[in-house]
Amino acid sequence: MMLNFPLLIVNLKTYSEGTGENAVKLAMVLEEESKNKIPAAVAVQPFDLRWVAKTVNIPVLAQHLDPIKPGSHTGWLLPEAAKEAGAAGSLVNHSEHQLPMDQVNSVIKRLRELNMVSVVCAKDVETAVKLAEYKPDVIAVEPPELIGTGRAVSKVKPEIVKDSVEAVKRKNPEVRVLCGAGISSGEDARLALELGAEGVLLASYVVKAERRREAIRDIIQGMISAR
Repeated sequence: MMLNFPLLIVNLKTYSEGTGENAVKLAMVLEEESKNKIPAAVAVQPFDLRWVAKTVNIPVLAQHLDPIKPGSHTGWLLPEAAKEAGAAGSLVNHSEHQLPMDQVNSVIKRLRELNMVSVVCAKDVETAVKLAEYKPDVIAVEPPELIGTGRAVSKVKPEIVKDSVEAVKRKNPEVRVLCGAGISSGEDARLALELGAEGVLLASYVVKAERRREAIRDIIQGMISAR
């Protein structure tokens, strides 16, 4: 796998602060601050993928890819194109771009065929266990109602993190489990790892921060303190 753990993934979503040149700058800061401390990766928009991947050495993920092969698929996102642009893998089934389960399985399979990493999002324990059957590389558990709220799942609903890790590992011990939704401090990240998560997936706390470097440092220090 091209990802190392405990892992920090920053999803830039489609925030203006994480688009175009801003995406490149943020990825550079993430690389600088995480180097020799905590493994990190960044998920970017399709138009920014090649630019970011050519600029930094940390893994760059697509935010979504479709379960297609080269051919007549106007408007769809081709995994081969993402790989050629420098993507190490992709987020799949984020709560803001959910897919039917059969499509999730198809995307995972396509990524596996191309030796790309799948980071699949699950809204709850039940979904996480179902997704583990598809053998993704990573499952990120993110209750949708907490995303972007500043209310961290590791504090508000710690049982979801703990139960998801235990259930997924019972189903498929090779799948890595991350925690997301509302992570807004180093303490939130520390708690997530202490609950058994092998990393965190976050967005707004870093991307929309006035002092993004300090926000990244805060998360990293929290993760380090959980070791």
